[in-house]
Amino acid sequence: MELDVIVIGWGKGGKTLAGTLARAGQRVAIVEQSTSMYGGTCINIGCVPTKTLIHDAEQHRGNRADAHYFYKSVERRDELTAKMRQKNFSMLNDLDSVLVLTGRASFTGPHSIKVEGGEEVLELSAPRIIINTGALPSVPPISGAEIGGRIHDSTTLQHAELPAKLLVVGGGYVGLEFASMFAQFGAEVTVLDRGARPLKREDEDVAAEVASALSDAGVSILDSASVTSMRQDAEGVTVTYQRDGMERSIEADAALLALGRTPATQDLNLEKTNVRLGERGEIKVDKYLATSSEGIYALGDVIGGPQFTYTSLDDQRILKDQFLGEGARNLEDRVAVPTTMFTTPPLARVGLSEDQGRAQGLDIKVAVKKVADIAAMPRPKIVRDPRGIIKFVVDRNSDQILGAALMHVDAQEVINLVALAMRSGITASTLRDSIFTHPSSTEALNEVLAGFD
Repeated sequence: MELDVIVIGWGKGGKTLAGTLARAGQRVAIVEQSTSMYGGTCINIGCVPTKTLIHDAEQHRGNRADAHYFYKSVERRDELTAKMRQKNFSMLNDLDSVLVLTGRASFTGPHSIKVEGGEEVLELSAPRIIINTGALPSVPPISGAEIGGRIHDSTTLQHAELPAKLLVVGGGYVGLEFASMFAQFGAEVTVLDRGARPLKREDEDVAAEVASALSDAGVSILDSASVTSMRQDAEGVTVTYQRDGMERSIEADAALLALGRTPATQDLNLEKTNVRLGERGEIKVDKYLATSSEGIYALGDVIGGPQFTYTSLDDQRILKDQFLGEGARNLEDRVAVPTTMFTTPPLARVGLSEDQGRAQGLDIKVAVKKVADIAAMPRPKIVRDPRGIIKFVVDRNSDQILGAALMHVDAQEVINLVALAMRSGITASTLRDSIFTHPSSTEALNEVLAGFD
């Protein structure tokens, strides 16, 4: 079957590009290996379902695990994701010039693939093939660390029973998000983090605020803990770890492995192409998202780097410009990309931390204030959560914002304003003197940016 473009994987970037090219008159095939993944990771097992559960966890009242409440939250999540999955399927399937295929795709040559679904095999070819297969949770080389039973990754834990006791192996974004969520559902949560402190890439004062909020929720964090083995049976799981030169063990009803994600390239049969891979199995691309094999491109989590839905969508803009525009847009255009960890309250950041700025020898000034001490920020007090911290790193000479860390109610929204200011060259003083609605979390910028070291 001759096509103009084949998209392998239904992630944010791939599905958006498929629809865009189809509406521009191109013949497009999109291949997804599972009907449960139409729409990609975000709406099915990632952002949307986990944040739905986090919201419901925040509404949970009481310190005890409530299996029925958790079940109802899971039920609500599943109803939402099912509707979004069907909508995503229809958005492409309803286009006459899009062929939607369900099956496993693998390359048979640099411009051809086969799609296997059950006993059926379909051969496809196109001058352009887009790889958008995403990433999978990493399983570390730890004795007994196998997903199944009482040991989970971030996908399977969402579909398990609410554990009374949960061990989280890994103190990164995913690990701490899940720790915060399950603690608020009433589980007794312990995080085993091999670092000297959680969130080692954050400034110490910011990381301390996150740790304090997790402690408020009942999360225990064991730092400098290196897991050496895991063992499970029908009743629970035992994790053995090294800490302070001693071997210790801890038991729980379930364990979560939250140690990053690995690009999903293993089954693509890339040996039939000239596509090069990096050390972690990521597809190597140039700044225009072209691989080393002519006509093959990759976008989203599969290329490594920041693994976010919104960066995948921006990848799509680069390829859209390549195929339908001037071909100028590229990865180097991407600056001031914000991130959010959805603990309670959330931690959002963009740009440089204070530690990074000083390590680079930059002449910086820093404005920092705890949320509870910000008089011109009543919203957190109104919603009964005045915890957190706001910190800005600014170039002392130009007054340009170099970075910010916001940990407070609504931080996931306010960070977008800060990132836009950075991309637009708006100074800290201009942001400080801007007019914001009241009562809002944004108006904290008036006060925080008025006080620098």
